[in-house]
Amino acid sequence: MSQKQSAPSWRSPSFWMVGGLFALVFTLEYATPPDYVMSYLYISPILIANSRLSRTASFLLISAAVILTLLNIWIPNNPEIHGSMVVNRIVTIFALIVTGLLSDRYSQTQQTLFQQQSKLQSQERIMNVREDFASTLAHDLRTPLLGAIETLQAFDRELFGSISFKQKTVLETMIRSHQNSLKLVETLLDVYRNETEGLQLKTSPTNLAVLAEEVAASMVHLSTSRSVYLNLHYGDSEFRKFLWVNGDAFQLRRVFTNLLTNAINHSPRGAKVEVILETQSSYQLVHIADFGAGIKPEEQPYLFERFYQGQSDRLATGSGLGLYLTRQIIEAHDGTIWVENRMPHGAVFAFRLPALPFSSQST
Repeated sequence: MSQKQSAPSWRSPSFWMVGGLFALVFTLEYATPPDYVMSYLYISPILIANSRLSRTASFLLISAAVILTLLNIWIPNNPEIHGSMVVNRIVTIFALIVTGLLSDRYSQTQQTLFQQQSKLQSQERIMNVREDFASTLAHDLRTPLLGAIETLQAFDRELFGSISFKQKTVLETMIRSHQNSLKLVETLLDVYRNETEGLQLKTSPTNLAVLAEEVAASMVHLSTSRSVYLNLHYGDSEFRKFLWVNGDAFQLRRVFTNLLTNAINHSPRGAKVEVILETQSSYQLVHIADFGAGIKPEEQPYLFERFYQGQSDRLATGSGLGLYLTRQIIEAHDGTIWVENRMPHGAVFAFRLPALPFSSQST
């Protein structure tokens, strides 16, 4: 789409095209008897001028067309003026003005759309540069973090000499801090990789109950440090159930890890986090409930967006990537994830996945 010229130039092909058409219509108008109204043909140069010349030039052209249309009533010499002649020319003038105004509005709308499109393209290029930078930075940070963790673990194992109890405590804190940073970097890399390449799943018959038990057992240290009790049960049933899905065990384990970590971090000391597993006829359902502050209703639709952290009163804040990655994994399994508040307080993060047909299940 080309923009209109800022001012007409006698060197411009558009200027000469408009001028030639205008002169042709002028000749036809004044070479024919006044009873014949040829001025409506001015519409062609007006439309071209609105799309290729400046607004000032278009306005002058419309004004000239209106004046010449009126003058043609008397010029050249017209011994007799009929009412119908005047009415026809007034109608023609009205049509010329309306055409000019509508064409100008259309041109302005097109220019506005062109400018907005250019801004959007610029913003998109900036976003791509930022995302490439973030992805590259995260990739480059992974190696030194791994090296730092291995070095600290070597000190912790006293490979470089004996250490005191206080030094060992400090080293363990540093190792956990670096491991958390490494998890954040790896999550960031996974998010960008999933967006550009798509999430590649290695599916097989997977029992969600086993994954939930394994992840809950691996989180005992975190829950103990925060004095949070983990409870896993099967809804109204007291018996252990099997929740078979066709899924990627590694990725689904990350879902449980992210949701349980989120629930533990947002629970007050002495509270309980519940993992509720239920099997339905066509899908498997998982609820992870905490007794924290809950989620504000206006924040719930955005909670699984990338980098969204919210403004709720919950105890912990994160990068806004864990829940986004969790949504990517669940949706890649053709599942659904959502959040809701529980009464009297707390939040429930739930997801469901298509159940694996009984004939396909294996242990």
